[in-house]
Amino acid sequence: MAINRFLLTFLASLMAVAGLAGPSHAVTKLTDAQAASQLSAVGITRVSSGGCTTRSISTCTSYEQINQETVSGIKTFKSISGCAITITGGTEVGHASGTYSHYNGYKVDVSPTTCVSSYITSHYSYSGVRGDGATLYTAPSGNVYARESNHWDITYYTCGC
Repeated sequence: MAINRFLLTFLASLMAVAGLAGPSHAVTKLTDAQAASQLSAVGITRVSSGGCTTRSISTCTSYEQINQETVSGIKTFKSISGCAITITGGTEVGHASGTYSHYNGYKVDVSPTTCVSSYITSHYSYSGVRGDGATLYTAPSGNVYARESNHWDITYYTCGC
């Protein structure tokens, strides 16, 4: 009985350290300026077809209300891959809806350079094809990289890659 109690306590401690205990934690939202500052500090660039950052305009690329874990995730990806990263889509309107959507701060779109595409396809597990035809790759962290027609659509559930 004492061993079982010890094992349960030990496992609960491990889960808490790993961030697996209890309900999901609160999500930290950033302003466009906060996210832009963090991203530009590590050399991640942003482009938009409209040349703007306004969240309510679909041709802009906005970071307004992006999750801190999404920003940390793309920074980590840049660091481990060694690739130049250009974000082409953020939290602006015009993307598909859903809980883990661009608008809710969980996704970024990234230019599909040879470096980015090669890293994703060689380091993450092929996980099928999405309903819209995008090929999916899943990182050990659970984050999902979807190859759409002209970009990588990345969903960050955690800040790991």
